[in-house]
Amino acid sequence: MDWQKIAVESHYLTAVGVKEALEAGDIHAALQGIDELIDAMRRSEQRAVRSQLVRLMVHILKWQVQPTYRSPSWVATINHARQEIWDSQEEMPSITDEVIQGMWDRCFQRAKQQAEDETGQPIPALSLSWDEVFHTRYRLERP
Repeated sequence: MDWQKIAVESHYLTAVGVKEALEAGDIHAALQGIDELIDAMRRSEQRAVRSQLVRLMVHILKWQVQPTYRSPSWVATINHARQEIWDSQEEMPSITDEVIQGMWDRCFQRAKQQAEDETGQPIPALSLSWDEVFHTRYRLERP
């Protein structure tokens, strides 16, 4: 059985295959299936965090370069993306701050390109700090 292919295609079908292997007494195959399932689930969780991190960074970069376009929806998007990342960390302890730092530069480059595409202007930032992304409070100034 091609566990890697099945695990990439469907976590459910992988679990069913593992169950069938166990019922057939093939512990070695079941363990291979479990290993592939764990790896596929890890990749899936990391992909979700990368997506939220890029989304978060895009909005922060746009916040920096387009102050006149700031809106409550941008504030909500920033807060929502942060919460999604924190929820992923809570639900999946393997998504540590170190794991996020490991994907940081790649996510920033994607976010910068996306922000430039969306704004139609160059983004001067060379990076974003951890504090800017996760701790700075973005809010609209009230007149």
